[in-house]
Amino acid sequence: MDNISPKSWKSKAGSHLFCPGCGHGIVLKQLGYAIDDLKIRKSVAFGIDIGCSLLSWDLFDCDTIQTHHGRTTSTMVGYKMVKPGRIAIAYMGDGGGYAIGLQALLHAAYRNNPVTVILVNNENYAMTGGQASPTTPVGMVTATSPMGKREKYGMGFHGPELIQSIASKDAYIARTSVFYPGQVKSTIEKAIKNQIENNTFSFVEILSMCPTNWKTNAKESLVTVKEMEKLYPLGEFNGVKEDK
Repeated sequence: MDNISPKSWKSKAGSHLFCPGCGHGIVLKQLGYAIDDLKIRKSVAFGIDIGCSLLSWDLFDCDTIQTHHGRTTSTMVGYKMVKPGRIAIAYMGDGGGYAIGLQALLHAAYRNNPVTVILVNNENYAMTGGQASPTTPVGMVTATSPMGKREKYGMGFHGPELIQSIASKDAYIARTSVFYPGQVKSTIEKAIKNQIENNTFSFVEILSMCPTNWKTNAKESLVTVKEMEKLYPLGEFNGVKEDK
C-alpha cells in the first residue's frame, strides 16, 4: 500500500473500485483517516448498502457487513444492540438512505440509536445507470427523466433538515461536501466521537460527484458539486427533541 493510504485500509486494497472521478473514493479515504486518527480500527463494524457503496466491501481492515438495499441502518442498529461496545458505521447512497431505507433511517434517528450513518448524495441511482433519486434536483436529466426532472416530483430531498426535526438534541447531524476533503474528515470524526462519547445517533450527508452518469469531465464535476451547495447548504443541524 502507498504511504498516503489510510492505515485502516487493507494492505492489499490498492486503488478503490469506483468509476474514475467518483466522490466515494474521497469519502472513504477521509473515513479511513478519521478511523486512523481516532485509533478505533479494531472496534469498528462497517455496514455497507447495495449500490455503489458495496464497492467498499473489501477496502477496510475491519469487520464489514454487506446488507440488503435500504437495510444498512437497521442492520447496524441491531448489531449495536448486540455489541454495544463496538463502533457501528452505516455507509450508503442517497437512494439506499432516502428512498427504500428512509423508514429505518428516520426511526434510528427518532430512537437516538447510537450508530453513525454516512450517506453520500450524488443526486442519482448511480450503480443502476443514473436514474432519478430523491435528491435529484428539478431539471436534471437522468435515465428516468430524459427531459429533465419535473417540479411536481419534488425539488430535492433534504435529509439532514428532516432528521433534525425528529432527532434528539444530543444527536449529531451535518452536511458536508467532497469539495472540501478536510472538512469531510473532521465532520466524520465528530460523528464517530459523538457515538463513542455520548452514545447517541449521528448522521452525515456528503455531497458528491458522479461523472459517469452526470456525463461531466473533472472540472465540470467539481463545478457541479459546488453548485449543489445552493440547494443543499452545508453545516451542522441541531436536533430538537428532548429525551426524557
